Amino acid sequence: MAGVNKVIIIGRLGADPELKSISSGNNVCRLSVATSESWTDRNGQKQERTEWHRVVVWAKLADLCAKYLAKGRQVYLEGKLQTRSWEDQQGQKRYTTEIVANTVQFLGGTEPRPDQYNDSYGSMGSDMESNFNNFGPEPSFDSNDEIPF
Repeated sequence: MAGVNKVIIIGRLGADPELKSISSGNNVCRLSVATSESWTDRNGQKQERTEWHRVVVWAKLADLCAKYLAKGRQVYLEGKLQTRSWEDQQGQKRYTTEIVANTVQFLGGTEPRPDQYNDSYGSMGSDMESNFNNFGPEPSFDSNDEIPF
């Protein structure tokens, strides 16, 4: 029996997307996305926790994310969890777990927005140009962690 590796999150970008072109000619876009949950504890005090997610988007979908997303923008993401390893500059083995997104939907805002983009379809509407608000939480994304290729 095969397993299931599927992740769905709705959150806000903690930093502007980072787009890179790799040697194969493909583009990859890194996103730092925050999700929050709140609850009332046993003492009646409201509690909140924010979880930060590393997200990687590839190819045409990466280009769209880099062009139309900005810090503070709310997104819906679907993808899978993937853990990879590499050696850092000091020769130490490093690991990271990230979401490899294959579906991205841009949410929120009052301006016209694209509907949904999926790497299988790569659909692009003519009304995609818009300026997104630049608000939201400070990023918790270590820019020193490069995606090794």
